[in-house]
Amino acid sequence: IYRAQLWVARRRYPDMVPFLEETLGHEIEHCALFRDAMPKRGAKPCRVLSLWGNGGLVLGLITGLAGRRGIWICTEAVEATVHRHLDDQLFFVQSRDVELHALISGIQKEEFHHLHYASERITSRQWPTQLLRTTISMVTEAVIWLATWGDSSRMANDLAVVKAARQSRSDHDGDRV
Repeated sequence: IYRAQLWVARRRYPDMVPFLEETLGHEIEHCALFRDAMPKRGAKPCRVLSLWGNGGLVLGLITGLAGRRGIWICTEAVEATVHRHLDDQLFFVQSRDVELHALISGIQKEEFHHLHYASERITSRQWPTQLLRTTISMVTEAVIWLATWGDSSRMANDLAVVKAARQSRSDHDGDRV
């Protein structure tokens, strides 16, 4: 996404280039960190990496050509979706893999910066903005699910069980008061 947005920004919005370059650098680093963490855990790269990459290129090009607002909306939508996914991962691994928890937590801090930087620059929250944001968020969710379908489903089931148990305990504790 950021690579394609950079192609457009270098020609049309040079003031956006530093943010996009920094963000692309973070994303490349995050990918390398996850790849380095995989072998120790018996994990493999996602099954649809080429779809992910090509889809991101198209999304970046379209939103880049849509203008500054398109870039900011896209960044906000993708980063918010990724942030939620990382929250689930952090919750899932917190007692299972301390090292992976620390790695994801560090990555999430940078992703959070990208999200807030973009959010602060979106000047309108009217329906076209919301429609584009929602569409990009849904597509991002779908791509994350496709990329990790077995793992995401297992993690979601485990999380649902834990959350239901917590809610049940909370309801039960509330009955005692």
